Amino acid sequence: MGILYKASGVDINAGDETVTKIKHLAKTTFNKNVLSGIGHFGAFYNIDLKKYSHPVLVSSVDGVGTKIKIAFMMNKHNTVGQDLVNHCVNDIAVCGAEPQFFMDYLAFGKLNQTTATQIIEGFAKACRENNVALVGGETAEMPGFYSEQEYDMSGTIVGIVEKNKIINGNTVKKGDVLIGFSSSGLHTNGYSLARKVLFEKFKVNDKPDILEMTIGDELLKIHKSYLRLIKKLTGNVKIKAFSHITGGGIVGNTKRVVPKGFSISIDWNAWELPPIFKLIKETGKVSDSEMREVFNIGIGLIAIANKADVDKVLTISRKVGEKGLVIGEIK
Repeated sequence: MGILYKASGVDINAGDETVTKIKHLAKTTFNKNVLSGIGHFGAFYNIDLKKYSHPVLVSSVDGVGTKIKIAFMMNKHNTVGQDLVNHCVNDIAVCGAEPQFFMDYLAFGKLNQTTATQIIEGFAKACRENNVALVGGETAEMPGFYSEQEYDMSGTIVGIVEKNKIINGNTVKKGDVLIGFSSSGLHTNGYSLARKVLFEKFKVNDKPDILEMTIGDELLKIHKSYLRLIKKLTGNVKIKAFSHITGGGIVGNTKRVVPKGFSISIDWNAWELPPIFKLIKETGKVSDSEMREVFNIGIGLIAIANKADVDKVLTISRKVGEKGLVIGEIK
């Protein structure tokens, strides 16, 4: 008898069993627009064009980087799926888009059904919280490419915005104010530097005095979704631009929505550096400039608004449980 595919490291039956197990998780996110279940060659999503005058599709694709390494170390896999969904949601929400559906890609060295189910539980939880349908995905086994204990993931999200409600920063001008909103930790960026610095001195289950939990738990804090805040703000006040603070830091991301000819002035003393960032900075003797370029350093979202609207923005944000801080202005 010749060599079987399973002997090379790929178990088709295990893949089929995993899909069967996760179908019910995906279905918990379905709405009336989803026209097909999991398992077809493509996903069908109906759009009610009567709701829009000029609908524009907005899409984004991303991963969670080496944060997955922390999930391996902690053997905890139900949060990185939430990270991925929320990251993607934020990326299109800052453009004014309403997220519609999400699709994932998972690649394993060796498919572990328990791990895969935990990850997809995270996808489904975040999709329900953001009112997004998890309509499909791909789960691959790639022996020889990843180790048996490793996996990687990416996600794609699609949303819709009315053309005249696109938020792109083209009206930003001198004197506009930057209002920052707190992050829930590192979110999904800067983990290569954080791991290098922290794990040369600490173990994943260590709890330094500066932290309220172990390093592993701190680093696995879920990337916050700002969708509810963004919708509340845009429904009540003129926001000229939003910036989702990911890789590149506050300035690197915010300059993407500021027209040429203007600059960004940040008051770096407007907020206190959260403990995890203090630990990274002090342990690795990382410079301020490097910290500001690599990490969000405590600010996960920035809204740019007219100075006259600042008080209104701060009042509205408090009503949804978010405390805004004036952290800078446009020069």
